[in-house]
Amino acid sequence: MKVSLITVTYNSGATLKDTIESVLSQDYNNIEYIIIDGKSTDNTLNIIQKYEPLFSGRIKYISEKDNGLYDAMNKGIMKATGDIIGILNSDDFFTTNNIITQITNAFKKNSSIDAVYGDIHFVNPNDLNKCVRYYSSRIFKRSLMRLGFMPAHPSFYIKRECILKYGLYKTHYKIAADFEFLLRTIFVYKIKTLYLPIDMVTMRTGGASTAGLEAYKQIMQEHLKAFKENHVYTNRIILSLRYIYKITEILFTKIAYKKRYGK
Repeated sequence: MKVSLITVTYNSGATLKDTIESVLSQDYNNIEYIIIDGKSTDNTLNIIQKYEPLFSGRIKYISEKDNGLYDAMNKGIMKATGDIIGILNSDDFFTTNNIITQITNAFKKNSSIDAVYGDIHFVNPNDLNKCVRYYSSRIFKRSLMRLGFMPAHPSFYIKRECILKYGLYKTHYKIAADFEFLLRTIFVYKIKTLYLPIDMVTMRTGGASTAGLEAYKQIMQEHLKAFKENHVYTNRIILSLRYIYKITEILFTKIAYKKRYGK
């Protein structure tokens, strides 16, 4: 079973090394690694070229202008030849070296499933050992998407045939095309999914979806657009309910971290 990993980069020189090394460290060998660069002006390409020989032909990359993050993701998907496709952001990295093994084992044991997902955690960019939030997908159910809940997108691995059947990311979204994609595939088309109780990805805070109040406003607007386009009823009040859970989740993360590490 081949897994295609897609990383989108643009001036990612400060963090890309960690991302690439976490791919190289995976104990599963049948990985196709695709990097789509948006014509970086820093040392991103130098880093890619430095690591290229270590992949022994298992890496593909291009550097050209694109129409944003989701357009670049779509380019990667169209170049992918794997049975399973996942996205690994350029400032994220796998939490352990056996994540892809666990993902492929799940697909092999459950041949009827179309996608798997798990947990992720966020860290302080200046201290990668400091967890600031643990995002568990454990509670996720298809019905909760009406409230705006979604499985952690960086932990989502889906069969390539499903993407070809149900469509790519919609590029007229600036920040929530991942939500629309999951709403479409999971809620509307009801693909079969499986939750894996493992921490898959470590994410630095500060990305497009964690960038403050303005980002949350845009997320709300784009979530409403996604529901409308997919003919699923919801409203602002219903979507706001999930923030109660998010606040609780963040508080419990901090309490658990302080209890464990004493700081």
